[in-house]
Amino acid sequence: MVRDADTESSREFQRGAVTVCVMLATIMQALDTTIANVALPYMQGSLSATQDQINWVLTSYMIAAAITTPPTGWLTTRFGRKRLFLVSVAGFTVVSVMCGLAQNIEQMVIFRLLQGVFGAPLVPLSQAVLLDAYPRERHGSAMAIWGVGVMVGPILGPFLGGYLTEYYDWRWVFYVNLPIGLLALLGLMAFLSETDRNQGLRFDWFGFFLLSMAIGALQMMLDRGEQLDWFNSNEILVEAVLSGLAAWMFVVHSATAEHPFIDPRLFLDRNLSAGLILITTIGMILFATLALLTPFIENVLDYPVMTAGTVLAPRGIGTMVAMMMVGRMINRVDSRLIILFGLGLTAASLYQMTGFSGDVSEATLISNGVIQGFGLGFVFVPLSAITFATLSPALRPQATGLFSLMRNIGSSIGISYVIFLLSHNTRLLHAQITESVTLFGLPGRMPAASAAPAWWDQSLLGGRAALDAEITRQAAIIAYLDDFKLLMIIAVLSMPLVLLLQQSRPVAAKT
Repeated sequence: MVRDADTESSREFQRGAVTVCVMLATIMQALDTTIANVALPYMQGSLSATQDQINWVLTSYMIAAAITTPPTGWLTTRFGRKRLFLVSVAGFTVVSVMCGLAQNIEQMVIFRLLQGVFGAPLVPLSQAVLLDAYPRERHGSAMAIWGVGVMVGPILGPFLGGYLTEYYDWRWVFYVNLPIGLLALLGLMAFLSETDRNQGLRFDWFGFFLLSMAIGALQMMLDRGEQLDWFNSNEILVEAVLSGLAAWMFVVHSATAEHPFIDPRLFLDRNLSAGLILITTIGMILFATLALLTPFIENVLDYPVMTAGTVLAPRGIGTMVAMMMVGRMINRVDSRLIILFGLGLTAASLYQMTGFSGDVSEATLISNGVIQGFGLGFVFVPLSAITFATLSPALRPQATGLFSLMRNIGSSIGISYVIFLLSHNTRLLHAQITESVTLFGLPGRMPAASAAPAWWDQSLLGGRAALDAEITRQAAIIAYLDDFKLLMIIAVLSMPLVLLLQQSRPVAAKT
């Protein structure tokens, strides 16, 4: 009995150590999806880059990560999970330091591309490790811990990036990964056990090429569409055709090849198929909302960078609290009900955002963020658990890679579309409001008119410029609210998809 207790205690210690190390790697990668955004203007001046060139700092990372996520399952089976994990963590850490040392835009883009290559396997590997490390009845708790890094990292990224850039230097946005990466690497070397390897496993190069072409062209189209006026540009048209054609050929190839790059058996599992659709919509809502809120707070409400980060940070607190609660609830309550409750909270918070104005208070922004973070936390954990609940463990490495890939694709589509709508609707609404402005009309009714009547004097150049700026601001506010309404509709329409999920057989929690 004593020996059994010692064995169980040792097993729990190793499980806890692996969890800590895996979470360090997850948080490090998840932070880098958003932490560099705030520092871009500072990088642009330091690296003597144009606006189009500096955007490649983000684009190169996202394209590389998107393309190299799907092979994670094959690489795990071929070389072993521990070996792949160690190479990914070490490579990501070293390249992060190289990003901080970059002296020109060419070096930065190359290093960010390599950062995406090494970082892509980290999230699916960490999810697979935790699912295998914990027994099925504790998968909810494991996914709660994993979800903290995946969801909170992107939320806290802008705040941490703003702080490091403001008080230190933009290069510390990348240097901060060095201590985290070293701790994760040493811990994984000590505590993570290796999996069986199949050295004779063949790699479907043609399938990988087709999928890479589809993902890469789609990512390029989404990233550059706004700059190039979408389908009025020949480049965007070519990228759209390439992505669609490659995707179609990949589907046909996967259905007919003897050893396809992605095993078609994955999609016979109803939970996985429904979970992939749902995580795509969650990616849209989470990242598109963040992409809208940051410029809304900084540009429309005119908050400083640090204040904006402080206002956004409680969103992550709400997510963490919800995830910890769900980890305890998931074995007692139907996961589908928890997901529906989370989607309802998310939709309610987005509905509140459709009523924001140019003078919305910090308290409202913070409380709304906490509610929305709470709702997303209630969705992400049970969805991450139930998606793999009925799947064979042998297919799990490929499935976790697809899960991360669809979340990233959803975020790219969501961000691109809401930013396009924001720009388009702002121009359209500006023209409509301008038509209503007359010498005796709108300016006299604006709030600033009573405080400074000369400010709106259209006979003065400064007065006309001030009036145009205010019209642009009001048009932008309405355009933001329209985007929030769209995201609310997506959240509501996602709810029926939950009914496609099958609740796994209840497992009594161990005491």
